[in-house]
Amino acid sequence: MRPLAAIVDLSAIAHNYAVAKRCAPGRQAFAVVKADAYGHGVREVVTALHDIADGFAVACLEEAAEVRAMHGEARILLLEGCFEASEYAIAAQLGLDLVVQSAAQAQALIASDVSRPLNVWLKLDSGMHRLGFGSAELRLWHARLQDAGQVAELNLISHFACADERGHSLTELQVERFLDLLDLDFNQRSLANSAAVLTMPATHMDWLRPGIMLYGATPFAELSARELGLKPAMTLAARVIAIHDVAVGDSVGYGAAWVAQRVSRIATVSCGYADGYPRNAPSGTPVLIDGQHAPLAGRVSMDMLTVDVTDLPGVALDSAVELWGSHLPVDEVAKACGTIGYELLSKVTARVPRRYVG
Repeated sequence: MRPLAAIVDLSAIAHNYAVAKRCAPGRQAFAVVKADAYGHGVREVVTALHDIADGFAVACLEEAAEVRAMHGEARILLLEGCFEASEYAIAAQLGLDLVVQSAAQAQALIASDVSRPLNVWLKLDSGMHRLGFGSAELRLWHARLQDAGQVAELNLISHFACADERGHSLTELQVERFLDLLDLDFNQRSLANSAAVLTMPATHMDWLRPGIMLYGATPFAELSARELGLKPAMTLAARVIAIHDVAVGDSVGYGAAWVAQRVSRIATVSCGYADGYPRNAPSGTPVLIDGQHAPLAGRVSMDMLTVDVTDLPGVALDSAVELWGSHLPVDEVAKACGTIGYELLSKVTARVPRRYVG
């Protein structure tokens, strides 16, 4: 068996959900499990949170159906709403909470023949300009939907663009636009993503929506997951499968992009971009081998990557490698690659076995 696995600590995810709840006593929280629970495995994550999560949030109907099959009672929030007229009846059968973010969706809802009314979340475009109604249009649809037979609860939701940048002026403006609508009669309100859950109590409202924090990564550039009290959930673990001595002036990998400036020792590791490790990771990106830091050397291949272990004489064939995880934060690797932890976690491919602990 190829020595590579994503080891997922389910107790860490439960811990991180509890952190979110402690940040906002008395509030409820949708655990965001879209994109296969950010690459961690939605079936296992929902099972781990089955008895503690107030609800779950997903991107599409297919994800919602998968969660409902594992949890018959939890509220499940469909974050992007329905894409086809036929989906409203399915959403009702599944008992979903439904985001309505456009006039077309609202009209389709009113025209639908559903078996039971849905909890509807009107999406306010408070400044991100991706999905949602402007304030005036939302007021009109609130009035039209308030007494519609297809609607049970009528709720308000919005999403931050810059909550991960503390003190950003747009965040304050978004909060103001959200609060300006609270003269309307809403049953429930939701605004806080992970960054807001952790640092902005005024945004907590009725329902939190913790996402990246559940998986033990930070939404902030300047605050680590450890500083926030979060536990990393995924360790991408591999092994050294070959070691080569490289002479001064010799190159390593595709494109001869890395050239030895000294007599060097290069370890080949059983992970590549087909596994989800970023191909654009530059030489120098940190890797942990036998618990010690070493720099990536040369381009990442489809199935392998190479690491300069010249300064780690104890490294040998079969030495343990952590690409990210409990001792090497995914955010540190992401920063070296010019991206964010969200992308690295969600891009670990299906050919990497998931092993569950905790």
